[in-house]
Amino acid sequence: MNIPNSLTLLRIVLIPVFVVVLLVRIPYGDYFAAFIFIVAAFTDSLDGYLARKWKQVTKLGIILDPIADKLLITAALISLVELGKISGWIAIVILGREFAVSALRLVKAEEGLIIPASKLGKLKTISQIVAVLLIILEKAYDSFISLPLGKWAIYTAVVITLVSGIEYFYKFQFQHL
Repeated sequence: MNIPNSLTLLRIVLIPVFVVVLLVRIPYGDYFAAFIFIVAAFTDSLDGYLARKWKQVTKLGIILDPIADKLLITAALISLVELGKISGWIAIVILGREFAVSALRLVKAEEGLIIPASKLGKLKTISQIVAVLLIILEKAYDSFISLPLGKWAIYTAVVITLVSGIEYFYKFQFQHL
């Protein structure tokens, strides 16, 4: 067990804490949930960076990191649907893409091909994180910004998510047959 893998495990441990804080109505719960989500999302970048920098990339990390990422986004989206803050179809589209690309990665890994995250895939992750945060914190900024920032951000995330999924399938399914 190294520090990058410990950060990935921390992200997994933070997920149920995030969900409980978000779903249980407590004073300033949205702020605490947003903070926990930011910490968890930050560990996603930090664990990979440290693993590469310190040459501590492990099989456990390679397997666990994307699972932790999917769990975090899945938990956030399902919680937001539960709270009535986003429509179920949004969660289904985003999660459907995540599962489809994960399945593609597994198939290609069996063929000996590792599919790295693309720039568009990284933008997808950032757009999803920003959208989740804007939706969670909507009450905090709604009184002085009367624009539906969270709604625009989640629709943008859906589009980027779909386009990046198409990119992966085009590059790795259709061009490498």
